[in-house]
Amino acid sequence: MNTFIYMGALALMAVVAASLGVAIIRRWAGRARMLDVPNERSSHTRPTPRGGGLAIVVVVLVVAWIVTLNNPAFSQRAMAALTLGALLIAGVSWRDDMRPVPFWVRLLVHGLGACVAMTGIGIIRKIAIPFGMDLPLGWLGFPLTLVWIVGLTNAYNFMDGIDGIAGGQAVVAGAGWAILGWIGGQPMVGIMGLLIAAASIGFLGHNWPPARIFMGDVGSAFLGFSFAALTILASQSDPIFVLAGIALIWPFIFDTVFTFFRRLYRGEKVWVAHRSHLYQRLVISGLSHGQVSGLYIGLATLGLVWAVKGWNYITAAAFVILVAALSLWAWTCWRERSMRF
Repeated sequence: MNTFIYMGALALMAVVAASLGVAIIRRWAGRARMLDVPNERSSHTRPTPRGGGLAIVVVVLVVAWIVTLNNPAFSQRAMAALTLGALLIAGVSWRDDMRPVPFWVRLLVHGLGACVAMTGIGIIRKIAIPFGMDLPLGWLGFPLTLVWIVGLTNAYNFMDGIDGIAGGQAVVAGAGWAILGWIGGQPMVGIMGLLIAAASIGFLGHNWPPARIFMGDVGSAFLGFSFAALTILASQSDPIFVLAGIALIWPFIFDTVFTFFRRLYRGEKVWVAHRSHLYQRLVISGLSHGQVSGLYIGLATLGLVWAVKGWNYITAAAFVILVAALSLWAWTCWRERSMRF
């Protein structure tokens, strides 16, 4: 079968399956009263079912295993490690969607899931730096890989606060990994990226503003973990993929890191829920969920273009993304000040 036809069929199957799965979960969540009720920190105004991301988890993992078992080029060991790690993280997140789980418990499970994944896919051993050089990490590779997985898992969860933003980012990053896997000779990475993008499209049909269901921690934590794991898996063949993995999801990373240190500087309790993220402040300033999500999707697409086309222009690409990040921050501040007058 032609490769493009095969990949197209997989993508279509994932879109349809995810869309149907989200519809089923939405009806069930409504009857079970599994609702996200608005509070002073919410960006929505009406009770909305949550947990739709479970469909993304199931579709991606089930279809990925079907492909893996029928393709000898795929590593069943790596797939098993990814699956077990993902199920640990998705499981505790699904529990948290139904009934709050202490943060330290979730963090412990996230760390365990990361360690399980690392046994099958390895760790980040080198990082590409400008002028065609690689920076060996040595023993630092293990703790940095652990922080990368746990950090991105939680960062993605933090960024899932308005309609369409987490699903939209997943479509861009998933598509990016599908392309990179194809041109980089890593079919397993490419298929996983394709399935994530396709399943997220199916979810977005229910989540684009105004959302009829939210992704929930089960979906956002799974996506953060998956993108972190794909970065590590791809980097085993070329350290440039570490930078590519960051570029594909840089708006979420920048917003999370910037907000964390900003709150730390102000002496705020960084572990307490808040509405201080740049995307939340843009919504508070008067922009719609669709406008802000569209902005972040556009910024992520900028990273995708570099990841696919600009491997030999690391310094220039870093400068462009830095300018875009500072522009996002400056525009947010300008809108907030405009609202005061």
